[in-house]
Amino acid sequence: MKTKNLLLIGVITIGLLTACSKKEGCTDLTAENYSADAEKDDGSCEYAVEPTTAITSNIVTVTDDGTGTGSTTWTNDKVYLLDGFVFVNSGQTLTIEPGTVIKGKPGTGTNASALIVARGATINACGTASQPIIFTFEADPLDGSVPATTTGQWGGLMILGDAILNTVPSFQNIEGIPTSETRGSYGGSNDADNSGSLCYVSIRHGGTDIGAGNEINGLTLGGVGSGTSIHHIEIAANADDGVEFFGGAPNLKHILVANVLDDSFDYDQGYRGKGQFWVAIENANSDRGGEHDGGTSPEDGTPYATPVIYNSTYIGNGSSRALTFRDNAGGEYHNSVFHNFGKGIDIEDLASGEDSKARLDAGQLKFAGIVLSSIGSNNIVDNNGTDLSGHQSITNVSTTTASITGANPVPASSLGSGVASADAWYDNVTYVGAFNGTNWAQGWTLTFP
Repeated sequence: MKTKNLLLIGVITIGLLTACSKKEGCTDLTAENYSADAEKDDGSCEYAVEPTTAITSNIVTVTDDGTGTGSTTWTNDKVYLLDGFVFVNSGQTLTIEPGTVIKGKPGTGTNASALIVARGATINACGTASQPIIFTFEADPLDGSVPATTTGQWGGLMILGDAILNTVPSFQNIEGIPTSETRGSYGGSNDADNSGSLCYVSIRHGGTDIGAGNEINGLTLGGVGSGTSIHHIEIAANADDGVEFFGGAPNLKHILVANVLDDSFDYDQGYRGKGQFWVAIENANSDRGGEHDGGTSPEDGTPYATPVIYNSTYIGNGSSRALTFRDNAGGEYHNSVFHNFGKGIDIEDLASGEDSKARLDAGQLKFAGIVLSSIGSNNIVDNNGTDLSGHQSITNVSTTTASITGANPVPASSLGSGVASADAWYDNVTYVGAFNGTNWAQGWTLTFP
């Protein structure tokens, strides 16, 4: 049931818009034929023809006075404009129809715009390959004219759940939300917690600074449980990480992170989920393909971070690092390729206490059936530079050169054969990398339109 007592909603109806001449250009974002290459810079348009058609556009401005979105449906005949932090409160369900566009207003710090699904709330946002759900910034004309280097224009999407963290205390407040905002808390005791579903969702141009150089991730998952369904997600041109996991056990399949300014995949606080078909495509300003931490306070908190990832393709910028494991992080990568990184995989080995090298020794950090392609130096080493490539937890590593690029991550020929997981959640495939002949991201993403 739709509720009406929870939001300040403004519907703006724009009538009698008309086409601008391509030759003359138009810098008015509301114009039918807006052109990023407009000759005029004063926001005006010169019309080549007299207005002949009335065009109506509905923009719903959404603000939150503390009562959240309510249980409601956002429909694809409107554009929803987030003005500030907007929460889906505990007990509420937000449904978003395929093809719906959600935009965030500009602003930094307390004026940042983001959508936050609180612990105990549900989001059901499943688009389709022909009608993806798009999150982007207010001024995006959605015509492909915004460069992939345009980041930090709004916040991002956060989902908070009741799954287990390895922190003390066991509940935390998500980064980017003031500690005075109780709806920003996450963590609990239910690893099977269900926050809803996300599929065929593209999150673009986010990562605004919320203070002290701290930017919002494209998709933040705090204490999210395995009952949540997440697949076919794109994070494009974010100013911080693409996807960041804070504990919990969410399972993600078919995830594309492209042109972010920090790490493509980042986990911490005991993340223990599953992943398959993860793709990272870096630009010149990106950091690691994966920054993998085990714990923060304490570093050796349990449960340990032990996600299991199959069929990833991480493509670097020639100088960045493929993966870092530290702060006692474990985890596994199988049937995966890491291409064009300045450095390969580094594993923290401290003088004493629990660390990621201890997880490697215990078989809680593994690599099997991976390809290290065009790595500048140090394929798999500890923080002292010691070669670990012969370790018993590192098997079937190839240095075959992969014929892939950021523009075309689908290999021209097989990168080798791996071993499929016996876990029924994973697709039963044995090829290496996230693609096998076709690009599953083609047609519904900004990266591969």
